[in-house]
Amino acid sequence: MLIMIFKLLGIFPLRFLHQLGWILGHLMFLSSSTYARRLSNNYTQSGVIVDSKQSKIHIRNNVVESGKALAELPRIWFSPDNDPSKLMKKVHGWNLVEEGLARGRGLILLTPHIGCFEIIPHYLSTQFPFTVLYRPPKLRFLEPLMKRGRQGKRIRLATTDISGVRTLLKALKKGEAIGVLPDQVPGKGDGEWADFFQRPAYTMTMWSRLAEKSDATVLLMATKRLAKGAGFELFFYEMPDRLSTETQSRCLNRGLEFLIRKNPNQFLWSYNRYKIPVGLSKQKSMSAK
Repeated sequence: MLIMIFKLLGIFPLRFLHQLGWILGHLMFLSSSTYARRLSNNYTQSGVIVDSKQSKIHIRNNVVESGKALAELPRIWFSPDNDPSKLMKKVHGWNLVEEGLARGRGLILLTPHIGCFEIIPHYLSTQFPFTVLYRPPKLRFLEPLMKRGRQGKRIRLATTDISGVRTLLKALKKGEAIGVLPDQVPGKGDGEWADFFQRPAYTMTMWSRLAEKSDATVLLMATKRLAKGAGFELFFYEMPDRLSTETQSRCLNRGLEFLIRKNPNQFLWSYNRYKIPVGLSKQKSMSAK
């Protein structure tokens, strides 16, 4: 039933779906105090909002963009012509991708939950085979919908377990590209504490272990949602140079902060980025540097 509904909604133009997203965003914000509190706290405490008097405007803009991110999924996952990549209007830094693949050691592409990150695999798979790290949803009834929407002819899904890690490493060994959302909170033993916008966050380390084993090139990427349903733009950047005093995880978070500061209203501030995984102590997180 959900797949049928999404296919029906996928017929509508992106501009209409984004208008629907305006309503959905406000409904989510007003219907869940937890969602609203987390979004507001994460955004205002990040330091991204310089003028506190403008905080309500920024939060309201983020509410709208979050609604658009949800409403545009049918168009991305079930495009009527099966080619949502046509919505990608401009790509910046593509030479970095070509140079990375030319090394033949594989390419690790990292993006935070910003803009329309769901369109990235569909676009990149028109250029080369692409393997994506996939975390099954907590609500199991959503899994068939998500798998149908995210899979493609040259898109492979790698689950967040040992089997999935092997799939990712195998792709890198073949010189292919993989995609990871590294701002997801990993389970105990799969991360380390590192500051993210000046607050300790348990940060994924899998990407750096894969890079070490494969000698793959690592790049940052992010999408930007254009106004009035005009489509999207995609940006690629080199990873920042690691400072002598910081860990790989802090270097990663510094790179993600760079991307988010460029387009803060389209970042998913409502995500529980600072939660403590089961089995880890709160004391350790509070003392992490």
